[in-house]
Amino acid sequence: MKRALGPALKILALRMPALAIPALAIPALLFAGTMRAADAPVVVTSIKPIHSLVSAIMQGVGEPELIVDGAASPHTYNLKPSNARALQDAKVIFWVGPGLEAFLEKPLQALGRDASIAELDNAPGLVKLPFREGGAFEAHDDGDEHHEAEAAHGPDADHDDHEHGTFDTHLWLDPMNAKAMASEITTTLVAADPANALTYQANAKALDDRLTALDKEITATVAPVKGRPFIVFHDAYQYFEHRYGIRVAGSITVSPETIPGAERVSEIHRKVGELGATCVFAEPQFEPRLVNVVIEGTRAKSGVLDPEAATLKAGPDLYFTLMRSIANSMKDCLSSA
Repeated sequence: MKRALGPALKILALRMPALAIPALAIPALLFAGTMRAADAPVVVTSIKPIHSLVSAIMQGVGEPELIVDGAASPHTYNLKPSNARALQDAKVIFWVGPGLEAFLEKPLQALGRDASIAELDNAPGLVKLPFREGGAFEAHDDGDEHHEAEAAHGPDADHDDHEHGTFDTHLWLDPMNAKAMASEITTTLVAADPANALTYQANAKALDDRLTALDKEITATVAPVKGRPFIVFHDAYQYFEHRYGIRVAGSITVSPETIPGAERVSEIHRKVGELGATCVFAEPQFEPRLVNVVIEGTRAKSGVLDPEAATLKAGPDLYFTLMRSIANSMKDCLSSA
């Protein structure tokens, strides 16, 4: 065997210099890989639905960081030290705006001064719907979504009064609004990172096509039940309703920062019977026992809707899972009611 291998080993040894990578080239290749990773800008996003859209557009370049992770809600979130560091290091920051993520307003001013900050509630082409008042929905004192929080923290609490409080901020629950926000996200990323512009633009085109298909799918899913009224925990679904022609009869509360009192719960309990609501939907972040009180003694059933994706894993597919989950939950509960 040794005699047989001898010539073969010599031939292999002669060929090795041509096949092997020079030792000096290995660090260079490793350095090039490091440089490619370093080229990706540090991007921070506020909530899961926005993170999902940004993630889809950044695929192949990098992954954005997320502030409101897990089952947390932007309505009640407190900024963590790790979040503050991320904002300070960011080159680009995406959020909906102070009407939704009020907790971010001051930190962005203090920590995000070196970043390009995209407030997506200003994206061109958005459909914006005003808050609903009266009837089965709570009235807003002055159009400011955070008036309840102000009452909780005292009259001297610093809440800037601006136009963002005049419209419903759950904008992403219409896929056409998601398209508008994705366009603004792409424009912002291309401006901040022109070296990866072609990748961002190609990903944005693919995302736009997926959103078109999703819109058609949801239309078909909710079509059989869209005339059946239901009650939601808080008034977060107006854009979904508007897009797909479904009928929300009212909400237990408009703003979930403050749990409604007994009088409000009793009022909604009466309206479940009066309006013929077939389902009352809870949300995973907030008190589910209120829904049980509302439906007690009625023929209504309970379900769960998750408008902020509290129970879903963050990533580029989250937005699609979120929207399908809302459509399917509505169909399942309303079909069986």
